[in-house]
Parts: sequence; structure tokens; C-alpha cells
Amino acid sequence: MIKRTFTFAKHHTPSNVRVAVRWTMLETRIARSRLTIPVVARCEYDNIYHCTVRKTGSQWVKAILSDPVVYQYSGLLPFDQRVHRRRYPDAIPPGRVASSLFVGYKRFEAIPKPEKYRAFFVMRDPRDIVVSSYFSLRNSHTPMGDVLHHRKILKEKPRKEGLLYIINHLAEKNLFSALRSWVVAPSAETFRLFRYEDLTGERQADEVEELMRHCGIALPPAELAALLDRHGFSRMRKNRLETGPTAHYRKGKAGDWLNHFDDDIYEAFVATTGNLVELCGYPSRDEARAALDPNGQQSLDPNGQ
Repeated sequence: MIKRTFTFAKHHTPSNVRVAVRWTMLETRIARSRLTIPVVARCEYDNIYHCTVRKTGSQWVKAILSDPVVYQYSGLLPFDQRVHRRRYPDAIPPGRVASSLFVGYKRFEAIPKPEKYRAFFVMRDPRDIVVSSYFSLRNSHTPMGDVLHHRKILKEKPRKEGLLYIINHLAEKNLFSALRSWVVAPSAETFRLFRYEDLTGERQADEVEELMRHCGIALPPAELAALLDRHGFSRMRKNRLETGPTAHYRKGKAGDWLNHFDDDIYEAFVATTGNLVELCGYPSRDEARAALDPNGQQSLDPNGQ
């Protein structure tokens, strides 16, 4: 009952109030970390930048990077661009892990950065991003900004028309172009691309360890296992069931777009995104159909998927 009341209040609180509350909570947690958590290892980099587009598990990655154990083994404190009310291309204070930055590669390049830093970009099959965005905007995303405007439109449309609407909406928001900009960016030692599907798949521990290693954060195996358990999908699924239908999580799996894209939707998607799917290294429509496993393992998307 308490959790449901909290969720209702969260969904009906003005955005500026929610941001102010989050700022207070984050600053309190930062102060507590500095006072109570001993730093046993220092990261060699001054800043870490988590860049992405929406519907790629950004809140889950942020939760992992904000966990106290990351501070303990890096000395880097969490930094939330929106909560801290910074605007691009303002510099991020040193000694921070900035997450999540919804920016294209050129906008990221414009941010002043220290000499020693690491960045990574999390991508996802853009077809699954479309499906995830549809269900999130229609059903579960916290009311903020223009969410309620789009939700009203989507609830009045059949699913097919709603998905076509979302494709255009994401294009207008430059999500596809931002994703493309990172995929075609010149290779550099300072940043790496990671896939949402790998970070949440069967080899999750290895993939997250690789991400941490890229960021110069060496977590002992036991600490990494405990970290993933604290932020595991089964725990999120339990929280979803406890908080009811307004919870910002739903079941999903890689390739779920196959269940929602018909010929017309796929044609509209390709007309909008061009060769983005192939450029990102995801299977074509025919390849995905051939590899479809009706018994494939489902995962819980931690960003409202």
C-alpha cells in the first residue's frame, strides 16, 4: 500500500518538484558516501561518461554506476546531468560518473573534458527501441514533459498506427541520428560501444566487467556479483508486481519487434532510418525471422521496456 501511494504521488508530482527532490536525495547520498564509505581503489580517470539514447536500460546502468561499491573502488561520485541542472555543453565536475547523457557524438565532443577520461555508449536494436518507446509512452512512463500529450494520442490510435506515430516521433527527437552518430564515429581509445542486449544477456557478468574495466574500475568478482544481484532483473520484476500496473517496467526480449512490425511498419521504419540496423550490426529482417526462437528467454528491461 505504501509503495503504491508513493508511486501515485511520484506520477502526479510536477516535474520541477521531482527534480528538486532528486537533487536533495542525490546530494545527501553523495555526502553520506564521502563520510562513511572508504575508498579502497582510485580510478585512473578523472571522469566517466555514460552516453546513450532512450530505451536502452539507461536507468539500470545509472543505478549500477551510482551504487556505493562503485565509489568504493573508484573514488568517483555519481553525477546526473538533469538533476544537477547542467546544460550542454557545460563541463562535468571532476571526480564524477556522469550518467545518462542523451547526446549524439558531436554534442558529446563539444563537452569540455579532463585529459584523462573514459566514455561509453550503450546502443540497442533500433526496432526494439521503437516497440519499447511505444509501450512506455502509452502505458508506463512517468508523466513529465510532453509524455501525457503523446499518451493521449497513442491511446486513441490502434497499435499499428501508434507504432507508425512513434517512428516519426523518434525521428523528430533525433534518436536515430544520435545512434548513427556514435556507430560511425572514428574509433578512439577513450570510448567504446556496448550493446544493451549483451549487458542484459546470458554473459552479463562478463560484459559488465568489461565495461567496468574500460572505465578503469576494478571490482572484485564477489563485489561484481553482489552488485548485479542488487540490481538484477528478478528483483525489478518483483518490484513491478508490488507497485502495480503503473510501474515503469515490462517484460521484453531482444527481437520483440518481430511480434509487432508488419510489412507497412517495417517499410516506414526503413524509409526513416535507412541502413541503421545493418550499420549497428543487428540482423536483417529475414535473418531475424530465420533465427527466431519461440522459446527464447525473456528478460526484464530496466528502463521501462
